[in-house]
Amino acid sequence: MKICIFGAGAIGGYVAAKLAQTDVDVSVVARGAHLAAIQENGLTLLEEEHNPINVKVNASENAEDFGPQDYVFVTLKAHSVPSVVGAMQPLISNTTTIVSGVNGIPWWYFHKLDGPYEGTRLKSVDPKNTQWDGLGPDRVLGCVVYPAAEVISPGLIKHVEGNRFSLGEPDGSKSERSTRLSAALASAKLRAPVRPRIRDEIWLKLWGNLSFNPISALTKATLDVLCADQGTRTVARQMMLEAQEIAETLGVKFPISVEKRIDGGAAVGAHKTSMWQDLDLGRPMEIDALITSVQELGQLTGTQTPTIDTVASLIKLRARVADLY
Repeated sequence: MKICIFGAGAIGGYVAAKLAQTDVDVSVVARGAHLAAIQENGLTLLEEEHNPINVKVNASENAEDFGPQDYVFVTLKAHSVPSVVGAMQPLISNTTTIVSGVNGIPWWYFHKLDGPYEGTRLKSVDPKNTQWDGLGPDRVLGCVVYPAAEVISPGLIKHVEGNRFSLGEPDGSKSERSTRLSAALASAKLRAPVRPRIRDEIWLKLWGNLSFNPISALTKATLDVLCADQGTRTVARQMMLEAQEIAETLGVKFPISVEKRIDGGAAVGAHKTSMWQDLDLGRPMEIDALITSVQELGQLTGTQTPTIDTVASLIKLRARVADLY
């Protein structure tokens, strides 16, 4: 089996390091100092309960060096994907599966979703249909990424917590390609259940990202603080309730209440969200995939989103002032 990790940063590097310890033919597309370090010294993974491991993986900035793959695991930030669709083409054949391990509402969301919106394309995450036309929704296997990891230095990945990558076909079927990938990830000691309702998990994760991320970036408050403060907790709750109304209109079922979801965020502790980290590091933030996409779905379903709209306006201006949006 050939698997290419396109975007071997924290999560991509973690997956690559784990798969490289199996019989999977794994390769990574990376760039800059991170790529140079992997090419020269291999990829090193730090896990709390284990000694550091160092693995050799095929690494390049050019996908042409690897050729067609069985699976292409996309682990980039959502806003980065459209610009690299062309660069991904050498990895793709008629039998290649694109594993969409990207945060937020995915561009393929309405592909094979029964109901009045089937086939709808989302301008917020795929404004020029670059992904829909260049990758093709039939190739996509959904994936909700739960682990937390970070790049400590070029070529060095620290795994913080979690090892689950939930997989799911857009039509809810338990396909051969999904079970085959699940088994490959399991051989790397990663949990990869195949879910019949992958969109439910997309929304469950998005619930937190939609609210906690922009609030933390605006206030510089860690998760435990913003969930405990009654003011910011109320804002997060209202954003989640608006999102819940949209999602349930689209057939999503939430397994827990809003209060339990917020309590789960508080339990993470003094964590800086990815959006806050991106702001501090001067990197573009995932505003459109996490927030603008929900606004678009609100408009599509005729659902009012006043709190989401307010927070979206604030975080977009904050990002523009920092020249990051």
